[in-house]
Amino acid sequence: MEEAEFLCDRLGIFVDGRLQRIGNPKELKGRYGGSYVLTMTTASEHEKDVGVLVQDVSPNAKKIYNIAGTQKFEIPKEEVRISEVFQAVEKAKSSFKVFAWGLADTTLEDVFIKVARSG
Repeated sequence: MEEAEFLCDRLGIFVDGRLQRIGNPKELKGRYGGSYVLTMTTASEHEKDVGVLVQDVSPNAKKIYNIAGTQKFEIPKEEVRISEVFQAVEKAKSSFKVFAWGLADTTLEDVFIKVARSG
């Protein structure tokens, strides 16, 4: 997907052999990816604590997946500032062990997954 983003002027997203969306990479990410993606890895017993942390930062955040202590959330950009997420994670580190975490902008892969699930 990264190659497509840098090499293509226009992209089409096909789902089940049908064209669902078309546009340039920036436009598609803007239209279907208005979120940050927060990924956090903790011990399994702290998964609920992470969920509470994310809901405190952004009430409309959605859990994308949860696999063996690693959770991924979609956080609407209009609800949160990056600094707020960093502060919340730093505060959480004093309560429980955070093995790894990251905050990223929406990727074309995230857009593809969102379109594929909806259409």
